[in-house]
Amino acid sequence: MTHTPPVLYAQSGGVHVAYQVFGEGDLDLVLVQGFASHLDVEWENPAIVRFFRGLGSFSRLIRFDKRGLGLSDRNVAPVPLEERMDDVRAVMDAVGSERAALMGISEGVPMSILFGATYPERTQALVLYGGMARATEAPGHPWGPSEEGFAEATALIMPNVYTGDDIDAWAPSLDDDPGAREWLGRYRRAAMSPDGIEAVIKMFLDIDVRHVLSQVHVPTLVLHRHGDRVVNWRAAKWMAEQIPGARRVELPGQDHFPWAGDTDAIVEEVRAFLTGTRVAEDPDRVLATVMFTDVVDSTKRAASLGDRRWTELLDAHDDAVRRELVAFRGREIKTTGDGFLATFDGPARGIRCARAIRSAANDLHVDVRVGLHTGEIELRSDDISGLAVHIGQRVQAAAQPAEIVVSSTVKDLVAGSGIEFEDRGVRDLKGVPGSWHLFSVSN
Repeated sequence: MTHTPPVLYAQSGGVHVAYQVFGEGDLDLVLVQGFASHLDVEWENPAIVRFFRGLGSFSRLIRFDKRGLGLSDRNVAPVPLEERMDDVRAVMDAVGSERAALMGISEGVPMSILFGATYPERTQALVLYGGMARATEAPGHPWGPSEEGFAEATALIMPNVYTGDDIDAWAPSLDDDPGAREWLGRYRRAAMSPDGIEAVIKMFLDIDVRHVLSQVHVPTLVLHRHGDRVVNWRAAKWMAEQIPGARRVELPGQDHFPWAGDTDAIVEEVRAFLTGTRVAEDPDRVLATVMFTDVVDSTKRAASLGDRRWTELLDAHDDAVRRELVAFRGREIKTTGDGFLATFDGPARGIRCARAIRSAANDLHVDVRVGLHTGEIELRSDDISGLAVHIGQRVQAAAQPAEIVVSSTVKDLVAGSGIEFEDRGVRDLKGVPGSWHLFSVSN
């Protein structure tokens, strides 16, 4: 579990501005977020934590809730960008930052632009993600909606703000994830009140920093996803063209939230721009024994038992598998409908766990088939990938009901363990190069 940094407060014109500091990098990076933020609740979302960790790996990441939002003073009237810049300066002063890079996200972009132009002596660089210089269309700026169109879109979205049902607009890649939808609604409920949303929308309509763009004389990176459904990529392209010397990077994807989709690509571009070093981090690779389990004829059993009894039986099966995984030091990666994917740091433990799972399933009058393979896997957050995973899955598919099948790699590695095998011959595994010698674990 990630340690949550303490929430501290800076004074800005009589207003308490909540902030946090995270990371151990050599440069200071102030994150200016969009229309919602909550310093505490954001740490409950693993995707956001990954984003913070990435930025914090090369910077001292300074985050704050803007006045009226999150943990900062709520009962305050909206103020113009000029006064909101004072909140940034107050937070920088509080953490002892004389000069920092600012990363503006979405609605945070215009204020970051204005800060960089006004206080170049305190701005090391600007990173502008998913934003535009003006919220609505205007002569010479046709990429935003009309004020009428903006109002209509807002009317459609507002009923869904506190439920998260508008996630398809902000993060299409998460549209099928009920947990992400629920979290987004709860996050916004914690972050801002209805009158706060109304005030932000009214202020957003008035934002226009186009005349400031040519006055930005600090290094600037403009980042945007080409398919962003909230802000048109052409607005970002035009904005980058108006800022002297700005570098523009267009990324694939449709997500507006930087923590959704390929977050690592965004972090890498920011790192390269601010540090001059591009660190293409390879996934962690380790040797592990991969185990796939599967309940035999699950569809037929579900039909014969009925939904309720089948669910109860499957829950009992899952509980039994998890007990054995704990007993044999296995790591549950995920469930696969009516089976499990797990890893072990030793193949003998994996085989013994498979035997225990088979026995526990038999007590429930359930047959399982199990496959094991040892190879190099790639660790990706809470998941794994790599050829070894595919091989393990195909080995399991070759097993008969109540059978434990292993690859020759596993058999060779457990020599001397006392575990006996029966030869199952050489097989071609679908989608896996070469031929594979398989063995069945003797009872």
